[in-house]
Amino acid sequence: MTSAAEQRAPAGEPAAGSGQPAAVNGARRAVPPVPAVWPGAPTPLGARFRVGPDGVAGTNFALWAAGAEAVRVSLFDEQGRETRIPLTELTHEIWHGFVPGVMPGQRYGYRVDGRWDPWTGARWNPAKLLLDPYARAVDGEFGLPPEVYGHVRDWPDQSVADTVRDERDSAPYVPKGVVVHDDDDWSDDRRPKTPWADSVIYELHVRGFTRLHPGIPEELRGTYAGLAHPAAVEHLVKLGVTAVELLPVHQFAHEDHLLRRGLKNYWGYNSIGYFAPHAAYAASGTTGQQVGEFKRMVRALHAAGIEVILDVVYNHTAEAGELGPTLSLKGIDNRGYYRLQDDARRYADYTGCGNTLHVVQPQVLRLITDSLRYWVTEMGVDGFRFDLAAALARSMHDVDMLSPFLAVIAQDPVLRRVKLIAEPWDIGSGGYQVGAFPPLWTEWNDRYRNAVRDFWRHALPDVREMGYRLSGSSDLYAWGGRRPYASVNFVTAHDGFTLRDLVSYGTKHNEANGENNRDGTDDNRSWNCGTEGETDDARVRALRRRQLRNLLTTLLLSTGVPMLVAGDELGRTQRGNNNAYCQDNEIGWVDWSLLREPGWRALFDLTSRLIALRHRHPVLRRRAFFSGRAQTADGLRDLAWFTSRGAEMTEADWYAPAATLGMYLSGRDIPGRDERGAPVVDDSFLAVLHAGDRPTGFVLPGPPWAERYEVVVDTSVEEQAQAPGTVHPAGVEITVPARAVLLLRVA
Repeated sequence: MTSAAEQRAPAGEPAAGSGQPAAVNGARRAVPPVPAVWPGAPTPLGARFRVGPDGVAGTNFALWAAGAEAVRVSLFDEQGRETRIPLTELTHEIWHGFVPGVMPGQRYGYRVDGRWDPWTGARWNPAKLLLDPYARAVDGEFGLPPEVYGHVRDWPDQSVADTVRDERDSAPYVPKGVVVHDDDDWSDDRRPKTPWADSVIYELHVRGFTRLHPGIPEELRGTYAGLAHPAAVEHLVKLGVTAVELLPVHQFAHEDHLLRRGLKNYWGYNSIGYFAPHAAYAASGTTGQQVGEFKRMVRALHAAGIEVILDVVYNHTAEAGELGPTLSLKGIDNRGYYRLQDDARRYADYTGCGNTLHVVQPQVLRLITDSLRYWVTEMGVDGFRFDLAAALARSMHDVDMLSPFLAVIAQDPVLRRVKLIAEPWDIGSGGYQVGAFPPLWTEWNDRYRNAVRDFWRHALPDVREMGYRLSGSSDLYAWGGRRPYASVNFVTAHDGFTLRDLVSYGTKHNEANGENNRDGTDDNRSWNCGTEGETDDARVRALRRRQLRNLLTTLLLSTGVPMLVAGDELGRTQRGNNNAYCQDNEIGWVDWSLLREPGWRALFDLTSRLIALRHRHPVLRRRAFFSGRAQTADGLRDLAWFTSRGAEMTEADWYAPAATLGMYLSGRDIPGRDERGAPVVDDSFLAVLHAGDRPTGFVLPGPPWAERYEVVVDTSVEEQAQAPGTVHPAGVEITVPARAVLLLRVA
């Protein structure tokens, strides 16, 4: 009796690398002649077009596959006919060869042969066409028929299915890499190089942001060209953001469970090609044209003064666990690329996606850093947000802030100069690392998100947490030379409720995802203002818009780097779906018709006005933490906190239940100097935040803090095209409306 590993699935295609005419349904299929292959070079990795010996043009192929026994590069013509070329040169674990006559636009993949022994982590299968990890472009879309699995997916005994090798050819069912000629020197591009402290980030989805925009031509909607269109750029400029943070644009694949439900991975956190712009977002073509289109998008945004930050997913790939497909790394060198458990059949999973890249391995680290440098130097991007960054910072098991990944980034002359944002957690033990990343890094600060949400739904026991978050989270980041802009402040992100849904729904409504509403977090910290979902009740609608103004105003007045989510400034809703990762439809797209409604247009106007205010006033975007100490003989401090009585807060006040908080920001005590060496001096401001459901009195602090105050923002007022402008003498008690923010300038 044979073991499961010795049994094989029926062969429907010829054995890989046979080099003989194939029998398909009894007919003979001609195989194109194999061209000559020269030794070539082991670097750079990937398929690189160049001029070879004697001025002969061709492409150098180089693939790291340390444990493989043989590697063939497969070339595909326009009819899909395959030519397999052995790469016989092996240098430092890299298989390589130069193929004359292979020009840009050529589609290709790899077939890698070796042992099939899943119990030791060896999963080589030459029947599977593999995507080059260094492919600059990808033509085609990943489906997941049985043929693309290295094992027999439908084996009767699923407990051993991953040990039974599938011999069917996957080439007809998988996308191909494309040879791309990189000849752009970016001499006409000017990077904005916005300082961190001056940054306002806008998280958007390339397709979702442009899909319904009426000013973008239909054929460009949903694409890089659509985002580069003047109508899209105009909105970003009017809003005043300094950077767009694009949800994943690396080539990604869709998960099997989504395809079976007729859905797709919309967000794209399922990468399979770390050098290739996702082909489905290209309007100009997918045989290399997507590369140029992406570059033109970056240029258009740079010309408008907007930086481009990529959300990157280097923690896992679309190959999932042992029961996942064989698309690339799993078939090239499974043990070399992935973290495996002690039982090497199984994958270590710190990501919740089935696998985790083994970043401690030098070749994996090289893959990631080569990819990052490529996007900076050849694609023009200005920074990265690292999904589940704690998984990248793990050494063997534990998160280690001296890990090879962080060490390499810190010394890299290209990467240490761009914006680096960590999502500072993963799902593994010890994975929550907010505040722990070293200098050079900024972090998504979810403690800011939680505190602001809780304050405005009046759920904080006291105001201590809110004080820390408003003033830059010094409790998390005031160490090791880090600055307030180490905190990326956000109230909403792609993952979770939109801002409008945060004030409209008490619970998630993810039924459209097909998972019986089990997916998505239940910890929303939301408040529906008394009615679940959309309503015609004018009172509830007005209260919700006021809460939106409160949340946006709080975010844009806080010290740190604010991040907005596309559409929040105009009241976008996902109908209560807090996990719209598979909703490539009106649920996930920005609804631009909202700008025609006066209430939502007023929200956009307020948001752009607050961003402009932030840009004008350095006291709102400090480069150093507040000291809280008196800087001059009059006792005036750079930061002071006040109760509604107009008195400075005592230790007891911080611990007492409260719905009102006064924050004084001194513009005359800003540390540092400008570019010419002069002191930085600004206006001083008093922000009064009141989360109570009834109006409250607030005594305006007198001298030395101020002699009078001018109201700049009042969130109880819907239309704020102009500043309210009311002036109050210091020392008087004013009325703060229920659930409102007042921003007053010291006059």
